[in-house]
Amino acid sequence: MRLYGIRGATSVTKNEKEAIIAETQRLLKALVEANNIKHENVVSIIITTTPDLTAEFPAKACRLIGWHDVPLLGALEADVPHGLPLCIRMLMHVYLEQGSRVKPVYLNEAVNLRPDLTHETTIS
Repeated sequence: MRLYGIRGATSVTKNEKEAIIAETQRLLKALVEANNIKHENVVSIIITTTPDLTAEFPAKACRLIGWHDVPLLGALEADVPHGLPLCIRMLMHVYLEQGSRVKPVYLNEAVNLRPDLTHETTIS
């Protein structure tokens, strides 16, 4: 097994608690599915948001699906004028079989953050 970092991001249309929770859970589940991640192999998750997301902590979404044993860190992204608004980013540290090909996942408007990725590694 080898430690990998897997990136992902998504966006919401409004700064609303329900949207933030639902979209964070969707991103988490998409990363797990795309990379065949077993819960017991997750080391930690860092979740960042843009400054315009204030209605809820996205990390709460992980707790609501039962991930109580995974260390979580929430942080605020820099307030960049040309940045994507209403954005949630995630970095998962996981153990996978050595030689695994990690698949980043970008959802909704966040697909525009990584135009270099192919459709195989991006879920819209």
